Amino acid sequence: MTLEIITSDALSPLTHGFFTRKGGASSGVFEGLNCGRGSSDQTEAVAINRARVARALEVAPPSLVTVHQTHSADVAVIDGPHELPPPEADAMVTKTKGVALGILTADCQPVLFADIQTGVIGAAHAGWKGALDGVLEATVDAMIDLGARRDGIVAVIGPTISQRNYEVGPEFFDMFLAEDPEYSRFFAGGEGDRMHFDLPSFGLHRLRAAGIEKAEWTRHCTYDDPARFFSYRRSVHRQQADYGRMISVIRL
Repeated sequence: MTLEIITSDALSPLTHGFFTRKGGASSGVFEGLNCGRGSSDQTEAVAINRARVARALEVAPPSLVTVHQTHSADVAVIDGPHELPPPEADAMVTKTKGVALGILTADCQPVLFADIQTGVIGAAHAGWKGALDGVLEATVDAMIDLGARRDGIVAVIGPTISQRNYEVGPEFFDMFLAEDPEYSRFFAGGEGDRMHFDLPSFGLHRLRAAGIEKAEWTRHCTYDDPARFFSYRRSVHRQQADYGRMISVIRL
């Protein structure tokens, strides 16, 4: 099956893509393009999937760089191909041509960044914790340290869980309000004491507050479309033992 790659005009002409689960070698609950080394999928299948992604980005597999994601605000500066083990971080930046930055997600926000004029790119994994702790702002700052201009940076949020499918409890709501009472606008009422959190709108808010005016979401919900996307939350609701991870990649 052919790989399916979602792209954004905002990042053109850079080679990039938010890969769906289509076109991979994995089977079972991982069926398709599971690129998560941390999953319990067969190692060989994940390696084949990642090699297919590298080929689509026109780089050798070692030049498809990913990190050990920990829901932090840490950013790694990448200056060339990386061998295992990967660095611990939740975002990467580079100005090195031929290096592809890859972020793994399964409901969290994959965010691709570029300042095309200065030749600096970035990629971030921004779940609620990373976004609240500042991973998006940290990525922007790291890009500026490499020579990017704040007003030249474009950011695109790829497939992520939408508000109607992201139910949270009162403790979650209280945690956001303790950070900033204005964050209540990212929540809508649910049944009982449950609420629904708008993760992509929160990500866009944080990006624009950081001075990134050219920020957008592709408007794909991971939970709603099991044929195209892996979803951690959907796997929990279906009582599945594990779940696949999609990859989002950008390179100079």
